[in-house]
Amino acid sequence: MIDFLGRAGKLREAERIIETMPFNPDSIEWASLLGVCRKHGKVDLAVKTANEFLWLEPYNAVPYVMLSNMYASASRWDKVANIKRMMRAIGVKKKPGCSWIEIDKKVHVFVAEDISHPRIKEIHMYMEELLRKMKHWLLNHNEKLAVAFGLISTKEGVPILIVKNLRICGDCHNAIKHISAITGREITVRDTHRFHSFKEGQCSCRDYW
Repeated sequence: MIDFLGRAGKLREAERIIETMPFNPDSIEWASLLGVCRKHGKVDLAVKTANEFLWLEPYNAVPYVMLSNMYASASRWDKVANIKRMMRAIGVKKKPGCSWIEIDKKVHVFVAEDISHPRIKEIHMYMEELLRKMKHWLLNHNEKLAVAFGLISTKEGVPILIVKNLRICGDCHNAIKHISAITGREITVRDTHRFHSFKEGQCSCRDYW
């Protein structure tokens, strides 16, 4: 419901839902509202929401990172620096992004810039082939490594499911949309907030997440 109201731009209504819940909202509700704030650039509400989130999980990097990104988008670099200093002071570190995919009952984990996978050369070669078709859409993010591995490891037409431990970034989101169009595959990415089902160049979230 919070996401639904956020899509409609009804941030006050989304905030009111949390305020009137018959139980204490958890970090998932606050994270949803924080995502809505990010989408609409509502920094003041984001600060309030992040504080509520951090009251529950003071060592969770998500509210720090999301708030820092919002300040960066608004060119408020002093605020960005303050958040980074705060994270260092209390020992909060952003988790390294990773994605995993199951092929033939075996789970393969990919971390950005990791070259330890036994088929990493083949994966990179396939990514280079996609790169020739997509140019600037492909960067060396872990989601794309997992997608490329899934494409070379499964038969044509077989859907692919990727699980990610962080929110998918905008670059990867756009890239996977194009990959789904080029390859004709249905690609689903489960990040920390929702399922993204990519098919024929479109995502089920309609570019709102």
